[in-house]
Amino acid sequence: MRNVTLLLEDGTAFHGKSFGYEKPVAGEVVFNTAMMGYPESLTDPSYAGQMMVLTYPLVGNYGVPPFSIEPNGIATFMESEKIHAEAIIVSDYSTEFSHWNAKESLADWLKREHVPGITGIDTRQLTKVLREHGVMMGKILFDDEPDNIPTAQYEGVNYIAKVSCREVIRYGEGMGKKVVLVDCGVKNNIIRCLLKRGVEVIRVPWNYDFNTLDFDGLFLANGPGDPDTAVDAVENIKKFLAIEKGKGNVRPCMGICMGNQLLSKAAGATIYKLKYGHRSHNQPVQQVGTQRCFITSQNHGYAVDSKTLPDDWEPLFVNMNDGSNEGIRHKKYPWFSAQFHPEAASGPVDTEFLFDDFVKLL
Repeated sequence: MRNVTLLLEDGTAFHGKSFGYEKPVAGEVVFNTAMMGYPESLTDPSYAGQMMVLTYPLVGNYGVPPFSIEPNGIATFMESEKIHAEAIIVSDYSTEFSHWNAKESLADWLKREHVPGITGIDTRQLTKVLREHGVMMGKILFDDEPDNIPTAQYEGVNYIAKVSCREVIRYGEGMGKKVVLVDCGVKNNIIRCLLKRGVEVIRVPWNYDFNTLDFDGLFLANGPGDPDTAVDAVENIKKFLAIEKGKGNVRPCMGICMGNQLLSKAAGATIYKLKYGHRSHNQPVQQVGTQRCFITSQNHGYAVDSKTLPDDWEPLFVNMNDGSNEGIRHKKYPWFSAQFHPEAASGPVDTEFLFDDFVKLL
């Protein structure tokens, strides 16, 4: 294993060993406190442009499942077609793995997909630094290549455009009601959750004017980066909301994660960046106006400013750790969203009922 250094933008350095693909890389350094689920997290498009720090110390012990594809074109066990994270940073990489469904080691997978991985880092101390300072840019440098210094930018980059599909894709044609899914970096399990509820999914690029299509409901998917860069998507959602308000039979809309932020922006609210984001399997949220609380899986660095919601919208969920917005809904029409991930993959499935609520509205 070659010696590597993780250098943060404030000058803090952490020294470790390389166990993945050997190339210098730069990106926004974020931490995830989940105890498992690295295959799903690495293939989550919402991690595009980011180096993922796992706080759980032992990583790699259950290997990686096969990258098999179902007849519908969706990967069986992964959340997209490839690894989207720039790198993975762990405390103790397990060179031996054991799992009934494992086909290769995490190291072999990273090397095959040209993604760096570093081990031997004090990830708990690194997490303390990020919690105190906030997320920041970082670089993985190989100690024996001091002049090979990578560069990267995260703020202001439209990562949604980088990970979205390029053409319209249909799943479950003829199954039932048609749902347009705006792909801002959708996780496969969102599509799986819709298909198993008997709907046809029409997946469109992030900037596609879906208002020209024939459909029964609108779904706004998750995705990476700053929602303020997704101007075209917001304009198309605004158009949808305006069209529906003039009709008697209003079509429903649901958003997840980035979808919550884009729906909020289309409604007129503003977005702000969290200090270090929510990336874990144990975020507690409360349904506003009730005593119902849920443990949720989350992966986002931005949040909706609930105070800027127009009078005809209201918060639907709130984060019980920091009070930030976790979803919105319209007071009259069937439009709602969640900042967390009801589809999990990985994480708890406490809130998967939201898909049922959406499909019942179609």
